[in-house]
Amino acid sequence: MPGSEWGTATEQRFNVNLSILFTELPLLERPAAAAAAGFTAVELWWPWVDSPTPERSELDALKKAIEDAGVQLTGLNFYAGQLPGPDRGALSIPGAESERFRANIDVAADFARSLGCKALNALYGNRVEGVEAAEQDALALENLVLAARAADRIGAILLIETLNRPESPLYPLVSAPAGVAVVDRVNEATGLGNARFLMDLYHLSMNGEDLPSVIERYAAKTGHVQIADNPGRGAPGTGTLPLEDLLGRLRKAGYEGWVGLEYKPGDRPSAAAFDWLPAEARAAR
Repeated sequence: MPGSEWGTATEQRFNVNLSILFTELPLLERPAAAAAAGFTAVELWWPWVDSPTPERSELDALKKAIEDAGVQLTGLNFYAGQLPGPDRGALSIPGAESERFRANIDVAADFARSLGCKALNALYGNRVEGVEAAEQDALALENLVLAARAADRIGAILLIETLNRPESPLYPLVSAPAGVAVVDRVNEATGLGNARFLMDLYHLSMNGEDLPSVIERYAAKTGHVQIADNPGRGAPGTGTLPLEDLLGRLRKAGYEGWVGLEYKPGDRPSAAAFDWLPAEARAAR
């Protein structure tokens, strides 16, 4: 936030989500832009919304752009349909979308492995009219088990994310307990223990949840944290969320993982949307 010291920021490991920041640039230019802003780590939603299995040349070009920029890819979504857009994942949707998710699993895992990325996020998917919730949940568990095994194969964790009901009214995981319950089911089914909760403080705040309580209860099951201010999903300081305090609570609760900057830059270039964070705190230690 402009004027704030963000005194504990130097204790955090931040990465930039290149699917919501620097989107004014072509995909292959975003890693270098993040590096120019002082960051050394990035994350991505699945970049090819129309293809769970893009051409090898496209994968190689993105890999080269990330390597040439000298940044680390720390998180990647599996194929999730049209995101941004109307979709919120594919893995619980019977038929073609589930098949596309399955076709993507090894592609995403192998791409992550090629860049040393250790976290793969699997968005659950919206409820479908005319399909029983129990049928979707059974399919989701099947696909999440496959995804967890692929993540385990590359030494990665599988992330399961809670979204918010106002913006994602058809998405069933709209509370921290709902997301964590799926994490527990996947771990029970695989025996691998590599499923983790993705704690997005913006989404949880939009749901009206007690964030200090969520942190206290679920920090130990959390594999990744994402932040944006509320209201507006902008940079810290543009809304009213006490993000510095919340991240401090996470650290005290034992969370030492990445904090993904997943916010909208507003009506300014993305490079100008980091004035809340001291330059020396942007490079991950």
